[in-house]
Amino acid sequence: MRPFCSNDERTCRRALSRGGNLNVVAHVIRQQQTAVGIVERRSASYGPGVPKAIQSIERAAAVLRLLARGPGLPKGTVHGILRTLTGVGFVEQDGITGKYQLGATLLHLGTSYLDVNELRSRAINWADALASRSGEAVRIGTLLEGRALVVHHVFRPDDSLQTVEIGLLLPPHACALGKVLLAYDGAAATAARRSLESYTRRTVCTGTELARGLAEIRERGWADEVEELSVGVAGVAAPIRGHGGLVVGAIGITGAVDRVCDRRQAPRAELVSQVQDAARAVSRELGAQRW
Repeated sequence: MRPFCSNDERTCRRALSRGGNLNVVAHVIRQQQTAVGIVERRSASYGPGVPKAIQSIERAAAVLRLLARGPGLPKGTVHGILRTLTGVGFVEQDGITGKYQLGATLLHLGTSYLDVNELRSRAINWADALASRSGEAVRIGTLLEGRALVVHHVFRPDDSLQTVEIGLLLPPHACALGKVLLAYDGAAATAARRSLESYTRRTVCTGTELARGLAEIRERGWADEVEELSVGVAGVAAPIRGHGGLVVGAIGITGAVDRVCDRRQAPRAELVSQVQDAARAVSRELGAQRW
């Protein structure tokens, strides 16, 4: 997953931009190491990229702890270390003030695995509003081990019998929520193409068809599903973006085909607009700029 800027990271940026204590930075990175270490044990299937990311975080944390420890370090040494960290993108220097802050590369490594609790807490009010406006059930999700993980679920606002779907793992190629996530994660999309299981006669089952569909999603900014995972069910989803505009999750609606789609089996324009509006609102909560 792509990164977003958490409250702790914003604190670090502010502290460093004001010449603050590097101990704050080291503390946040230690927290990131703990979180990513948990994911590493659960994510052997991601391949060699994950251990390298973990090692990079550990090295960066060690260097920053070294800098934080000692006013006794020679200025030349500090300058050399900062220059090296800047070169690999772990630290950035403000061109005007000359002060340093966390770089995009380090933030990416430290937050590659989305804090789903923050995503859920920032999105919960907007998800409720979307369910109320659309009249359909709402899901918020992120990728986990090649599946679309539902991290928040709002019931359709009626008296029908419904089941809580939080924690549900969905095949990403067969649902709108998952297709949005694959569209902005090249590695996940490549992995998904290796096992395109069919669930209905409309499920995308070839790598070429999936690649074409993901390109269309990136171009128009939303994804749909029409009886691709379950007969009689359709859905619409849009990307949630974080700091820097990077996609960190997705929000979408799901419901009966005759409610979600028009007579041509295309998603109703008003529902697409409502989903996109909700995605933009959550994205702003997570620090994304308008797009």
